[in-house]
Amino acid sequence: MGGSSIDDDWELASLTSAVRTVVLVGRTGNGKSATGNSILGRKAFKSRTSSSGVTSTCEMEKTVLRDGQVVNVIDTPGLFDFSAKSDFVGKEIVRCIDLAKDGIHAVVVVFSVRTRFSQEEEAALRSLQTLFGSKIIDYMIVVFTGGDDLEDNDETLDDYLGRECPEPLKDILTLCENRCVLFDNKTKDESKRVKQVENLLYLVNKVISQNGGRPYTDEIFAEVKKGAIKLRDQQEEVNSLKGYSKREISELKDQMQRAHDEQLKRITEMVESKLRETTMRLEQQLADEQAARLRAEENAQQAQLKSDDEIRKLREHLMKAEEELRKRGETKCVIL
Repeated sequence: MGGSSIDDDWELASLTSAVRTVVLVGRTGNGKSATGNSILGRKAFKSRTSSSGVTSTCEMEKTVLRDGQVVNVIDTPGLFDFSAKSDFVGKEIVRCIDLAKDGIHAVVVVFSVRTRFSQEEEAALRSLQTLFGSKIIDYMIVVFTGGDDLEDNDETLDDYLGRECPEPLKDILTLCENRCVLFDNKTKDESKRVKQVENLLYLVNKVISQNGGRPYTDEIFAEVKKGAIKLRDQQEEVNSLKGYSKREISELKDQMQRAHDEQLKRITEMVESKLRETTMRLEQQLADEQAARLRAEENAQQAQLKSDDEIRKLREHLMKAEEELRKRGETKCVIL
């Protein structure tokens, strides 16, 4: 995992970031919430095996590590499921950003070894890059859940990736410099849980180090943070006012909150618009790729039919030639 030691990366991360915020993203049913619970060391997020998804909105929980550092874990619903509507996704992305106002130190993309890597997941990661820019790749870490399944089959993650890794997934792992870790979220072995969380946090620290200690932010984060700071400052100012009744103070705070909500609404609409554009572009891209595959299959089928026809004609020609030779042989016998 590079030339520096775990202690070196841990020390640098400690110097640059007292609080680390990680966001879990992935397809519904891949085990985001269970992974979050493993990181936290407790059942904070609702989790069960389900194809319809248990998490309905972005939630944030935190844990304090042995060295005193705080890790914020944000669990998300299936934001990039094809079934998710852009208005729902837009609201949840802004909510996620609002929870992580100071930026994101790592985006943990959760896949499962129990399910095949899908076109949906490939499209989701394209959406992620389109929405947040290619820089988001520098903050990506991949977690594969279902480690217990591989263990039952005496397989390692390398065995699985060597056997089941499609090209788009290979591309993703290459882009994020093979930052990946295997999780068994069902284990009752505390030392095993701690070890796999340490492996993940090592990668988080590595990401922080490689990004100069700076969390991922963009203009959306900046806008949300600016609005939150403005609201906080205004509320503090109102609290210090003298000569106003409780009712007047309350009305002033309500006005400020409405203005803040209106700002979040405008940001949400901007994100929704961007998502719709991204979704339409991806759908067209996927349709073009599918059409190209169908054309390739059709051409291959036609080539096969042509080949079969040529083989049939060749066989007929050989049979006629054999028949001709046989007749000639019979004619010679009669003459003799």
